[in-house]
Amino acid sequence: MPGTDILLDLDQVTRSFARCEALRGVSFQIRRGEVVALLGPNGSGKTTLLRILAGVLTATSGRVRVGGCNMATRSLEARRQTGYLPESNPLCPELRVTEYLKWRGQLHGLRGKQLAARLRETIERGGLADVSGQLISNLSHGFRQRVGLAACLLHEPAILLLDEPFAGLDPAQVVATRQWLAKAGETSTILYSTHMLADLETDCRRALILNAGRLVAFDTPQRIAGSFTRWHAELQTDEPTLAAALETMPGLTDTRLKPLEDGWTAISIRGGSQDLPAALEECARSRQWPLRHMRQTTRSFAEAYMRLTTLPPLVRNPAQRSKS
Repeated sequence: MPGTDILLDLDQVTRSFARCEALRGVSFQIRRGEVVALLGPNGSGKTTLLRILAGVLTATSGRVRVGGCNMATRSLEARRQTGYLPESNPLCPELRVTEYLKWRGQLHGLRGKQLAARLRETIERGGLADVSGQLISNLSHGFRQRVGLAACLLHEPAILLLDEPFAGLDPAQVVATRQWLAKAGETSTILYSTHMLADLETDCRRALILNAGRLVAFDTPQRIAGSFTRWHAELQTDEPTLAAALETMPGLTDTRLKPLEDGWTAISIRGGSQDLPAALEECARSRQWPLRHMRQTTRSFAEAYMRLTTLPPLVRNPAQRSKS
């Protein structure tokens, strides 16, 4: 829908199958022009989520809006705005590359000169010129992936939904596909699932992480990694007194205290604001507590991802939905 800034909008979406709940109360928003990586272990709900957004599955409960359209009442209008690459990448092996892409373009209403121009541009940009006359059945896996991606891009959709676009590609093909998606991201909103964490911080604006069907993180890779930063210090006061003082400091999570010898207490804090060191120093100064050994430990995004997906899933603050 023209003028809609929020192109993907989920509110408390669930999807249940006979013996499992694949998605559990998932809520988020993705804005126009964003490139977002969808991460999570196998079975975390990534494919189910993409299929719901593409209109292949319906949600069991909750609201799904794609391109400003409610999928429950305006599914066809929403699907016209999307390009969807399933993990299986179904193609027509008996057709030649150009024949298949022409057919896909016609399905999206492209005709005549417009279709011819889009075919030329997509084949060139996708590096398919050398195989455009070949049967799809004769192509390597990497080229089949490119054909599937080209078919998604032909009609210049506002939204791209890609399930494992890098699966099975060699390093050179991964680089080429990343470059292609970067170019596509100049005009389209992209949500793509992947298990590849390398270079993620440059590939996407935000990362959406699922674990056991729940949304456990949705932010920039840098902020997700930063949320696992810990500050450590030692203060000369007893544990109960220090615990009471910390209750007055907002935004602290996972605070650990350990009594030491000679009346000192070790503190380890995860979270808090960027001014946490200054706040700790002020807390100690105002109470005349000696403070020593303040230091910081950080985690990489990959380490943060492992922590988020190997611990029992937590429901994150719904306010994360509107972060940009």
